[in-house]
Amino acid sequence: MYYSTYQSPLGEIALTANDHGLSALAFQTGKSPISFAGLSQDNSKFTEVIEQLSEYFSGTRKHFDIPLAPTGTAFQKKVWQALTEIPCGETKSYGWIAKSINNEKAVRAVGTANGANPIALIVPCHRVIGSNGKLTGYAGGLALKAKLLMHEGAQFKP
Repeated sequence: MYYSTYQSPLGEIALTANDHGLSALAFQTGKSPISFAGLSQDNSKFTEVIEQLSEYFSGTRKHFDIPLAPTGTAFQKKVWQALTEIPCGETKSYGWIAKSINNEKAVRAVGTANGANPIALIVPCHRVIGSNGKLTGYAGGLALKAKLLMHEGAQFKP
């Protein structure tokens, strides 16, 4: 496992990867900063990720295209895959995600899986808001979630 950091306009982002792809991305000021214990720093493993993050923050990239290697259950991975299908600038509800994975009654489980997403931003869990249009929890905090959605031009209720 390898790690690197990236200085985004919204704070330091920690990145981890294995030989299969990016395994985690977290804003270090959030509730779930990444620990680098036992990991090797290797910035060369993150060249493409950092380039795409820079393009995203400059407003020229709307979709990420890098190998991902998150660790999770089959259900979590299904939810995370559905998150990647939410276009930049749009938001969806937990109910929408549940319907998109053909499990309409799993709204709470979808919320839990969304909260366990290890690859923030690239797997855009910040694009999931309440069915009433209001912001709901985010590991980086609601202020960061609002900034990300404003950066993307998404509509939500403050």
